[in-house]
Amino acid sequence: MVWSGVGLPLECVAVPGVLLRTGDVLVEVELATVCGSDVHTARGHRPADKPLVLGHEQVGRIVAVAEQSYSANGMPLRMGQRVVWSVTVACGTCSRCRRGLPQKCHELAKYGHERMQRGWELSGGFATHVQVRAGTAIVVVDEQVPATVLAPASCATATVVAALGSASALVPLAGATVLVTGAGMLGVTACAMATDAGAVVVVSDPDAARRQLALAFGAAAVADPGAPYESPTGVASVLTALQRAGAAEPTIALELSGAGSAVQTALDLIGIGGVVVLVGSVSPGEAVLLDSESIVRRLVTVRGVHNYTPGDLAQAVTYLSGAWHRHPFSALVGRTFHLSQADAALALAATALHPRVGITSQQPATLG
Repeated sequence: MVWSGVGLPLECVAVPGVLLRTGDVLVEVELATVCGSDVHTARGHRPADKPLVLGHEQVGRIVAVAEQSYSANGMPLRMGQRVVWSVTVACGTCSRCRRGLPQKCHELAKYGHERMQRGWELSGGFATHVQVRAGTAIVVVDEQVPATVLAPASCATATVVAALGSASALVPLAGATVLVTGAGMLGVTACAMATDAGAVVVVSDPDAARRQLALAFGAAAVADPGAPYESPTGVASVLTALQRAGAAEPTIALELSGAGSAVQTALDLIGIGGVVVLVGSVSPGEAVLLDSESIVRRLVTVRGVHNYTPGDLAQAVTYLSGAWHRHPFSALVGRTFHLSQADAALALAATALHPRVGITSQQPATLG
């Protein structure tokens, strides 16, 4: 299903043939999920060349393999394997790839973001099949894990792994108090992962239903960023109450909403020697006041995370394979639409009623 511009319905386009090059695989899509960036692209909130096939969170099954095709851990790929794959295609040889930053490759291509072109028409998850190109991290996944759990691994879960890895390189998660701003798909995933790692997690979100969802994913407490400063439900008050009960001051903050006010909250409330990881700010927004003296005196580190490495994706799959029994990940996909109803899926995703909405060309009842 091809997007051709803001306000235009997605168009069904047939691809008569696929030429797999060395290292490519052809995957039949089992389930794709609609990421917020898909909605932003469709609504014109971010620049994109068109026409393009949206979708970069998906799980599927290999139906054709070119020679010399390997998974992220170096194992040969074969037909019939169930897989997820990275949002990015990297060259592996440029200066950024050699620095360990393949997600910022000089020759970067991204599934669901590139203009549809001859020879790579099947470049996004809103399709029956995706041509997964050489240079893409591919991870074989367990047959028993539901598709609704696995599809978001290719963006949301792997990004959270990268964010937590960036934070824990400076501050160990075990015993830390972690502030998570934003309780969408990334926020509740971060809440579960940090809690499982031994952290005390406080989640801030203006939506009451999302705050309740965060509690189901292990949050020790939730806060309303819209509450008056002195309110017991405000972010500062909730953090103070936890400290009085014996918790440490917040030394990790993960900003996952993209709201300027949330970025400001994270910078203002992080404790001595803490780290603020900014993830949600992927679109232009309001300016944020940076009090450089306060940053210096509190020994605060500010880091940015955008996309992830192949290792992050592999770790995300490993985590989900065990965590879906402990946390209600399978319930985060609120509704699944047939591929022909992709416009309706995008419209529902735009309401943020559900953390994720699914799209499939299969019968929904057959999904794992």
